[in-house]
Amino acid sequence: MQTPFIQNHQFNYIQKQADFLLKTLRSVVDPKVLDTVRYTVSTNAVGIFNDLTTEQKQLLEQLSTYEKTHELQTYLNQLESYLIPYPQVSAKQIQKLFPKAKKLKVPDLESIDYAHTTYLRWTDIATSRLFIVYPHEGRFLGIEGRITPTNKKGYCMFCHRHQELGFFNVKTKAHSPDNFSSIAQYVCTDNTACNHSITDITMLEKFLLSTVK
Repeated sequence: MQTPFIQNHQFNYIQKQADFLLKTLRSVVDPKVLDTVRYTVSTNAVGIFNDLTTEQKQLLEQLSTYEKTHELQTYLNQLESYLIPYPQVSAKQIQKLFPKAKKLKVPDLESIDYAHTTYLRWTDIATSRLFIVYPHEGRFLGIEGRITPTNKKGYCMFCHRHQELGFFNVKTKAHSPDNFSSIAQYVCTDNTACNHSITDITMLEKFLLSTVK
């Protein structure tokens, strides 16, 4: 049985390396340049992991050996079986994370692609509230805030993708009637696309953790 060891954001990163390799194969004929790119994508894919078994390292290094689009796609399909899915979460658990949210509309949990989810998020259009549930150190963090469409494109703080943005404003734990405190950032308005594009969780975690301190 295959042991999952790849998180969604790591898979997205590997996919980008595969795209880079494919573009190079289509546009470059110099063998030395091709060898350099092959070495780079292989090193990059392995480098985002801290602890790998010999078999896992060899699996990732295979990325650099392919020549054609269908070969790379078959390889990526194979890697999907090693994805670590988003932890099981119930509607009741989610509701407990947002005790102040009256009539909280929980998303359809059965329709979510958990293998390709780094952080669970949904928008309540009626209240212009963005809700985020993020697994961190064995527990779930619940973050909510107002999201305001900007009607312009830019780079999402979480996935660094150039797309339609919303201004996400979250009141922090320090907030009180006498002490107003909030933190805000520009993020994707497309929940699914953000999860399919994120390749590094550093900025996501930095933002989310800063709201719950």
